[in-house]
Amino acid sequence: MSDYYEVLGVPRDASAEQVKKAYRKLAMKYHPDVADDPASAERFKEIGEAYAVLSDDKKRQMYDLGGDPMRGGAGGFGPGGFGGFGPGGAQGFDVGGLFDAMFGAQGSRGPRSRVRKGQDALVRLNLTLAEAAFGTTKPIRVDTAVICPTCTGRGAADGSEPVTCTTCHGAGDVQTVQRSFLGDIRTVQPCPVCRGYGTTIPHPCGECSGEGRVRSTRTINVKIPAGVSTGNRVHLDSQGEVGPGGGPAGDLYVELSVSVHDVYKREGDNLEMVAKLPMTAAALGTEVWIDTLEADVEGTAPEDARVKLEIPPGTQSGTRLVIPARGVPRLRGAGRGDLGVTLLVQTPQSLDDSQRELLRKLAEARGETRPEATVSRGASNKGFFGRLKDAFAD
Repeated sequence: MSDYYEVLGVPRDASAEQVKKAYRKLAMKYHPDVADDPASAERFKEIGEAYAVLSDDKKRQMYDLGGDPMRGGAGGFGPGGFGGFGPGGAQGFDVGGLFDAMFGAQGSRGPRSRVRKGQDALVRLNLTLAEAAFGTTKPIRVDTAVICPTCTGRGAADGSEPVTCTTCHGAGDVQTVQRSFLGDIRTVQPCPVCRGYGTTIPHPCGECSGEGRVRSTRTINVKIPAGVSTGNRVHLDSQGEVGPGGGPAGDLYVELSVSVHDVYKREGDNLEMVAKLPMTAAALGTEVWIDTLEADVEGTAPEDARVKLEIPPGTQSGTRLVIPARGVPRLRGAGRGDLGVTLLVQTPQSLDDSQRELLRKLAEARGETRPEATVSRGASNKGFFGRLKDAFAD
């Protein structure tokens, strides 16, 4: 008795899939109708014997224990064993099993269900900066498939039911047989009449044409958490497309886009803004009231809509002052970012005679009647705020 593992070239602990792959490769190589070597027929028979044993759990166990599973009975080389070739095998050789092993043919899969889960859906929603920062509830209109209200997903008209397909007799698959040098080749494919369902609907619902679902536009209220930003998605479970046959709905994803604000710029959880300040106020120092983002929210209390900001004397244009915890609430975690205020000191453009005289006297007192300009270098690729900070840092 040959060493079947050696014949197939697989280790003794080879899996069933490894045994099958090795057999396919060798069978294609040594089949007498393919190979020219006269000894290929004997080699092919040996390969078939090895596969017959190692692919059968009981025979393989007997073989591993030292027995001979191919001696006598249905497993031997007598009648019913691995004899000749041709349709069905001259002595019962299973050509169908050989073809399945070589080409991976599969048996009947059975009827598939008409009821399947629906696909996920995606809609986009625009938000203002205040809505994104503080959260809100927004209605959205969604065009998706919903359960047919007439047949409630059955797909059949009132008083009608699906019937067994007369072509596949409910199997969902049909089998075709082709003759080849290997024998009868059987292939299985979905029934063309019932499309693999095993049943047909002779009287489909007039509303959904047998699909069990129809298109509909509906309104859903979406709760937006505080602190979201552009690109974030809100997940709504089972609010997507209803599946064929009235199957369970997929999920709905709402992708958010935040509009640009005309005052505030968001940087992470911080807000940034620019405030203009008269030259005299910057020089002498003052207090100013700054509107916060809460001012965009209807019903905000006055004390939350504005905050007092102290301007120290001698403040330069480009100075950034920070108002703590007046930025955007953190989406994951407690607290809020800060509100940064960059000051832009304004030079008066129109002066009357008395004002001009006062400024002239101030310039004389400070020795600034003929000042020299200071050039800031190396900031050509920086943004506006960066250039301001560099220019007035000295």
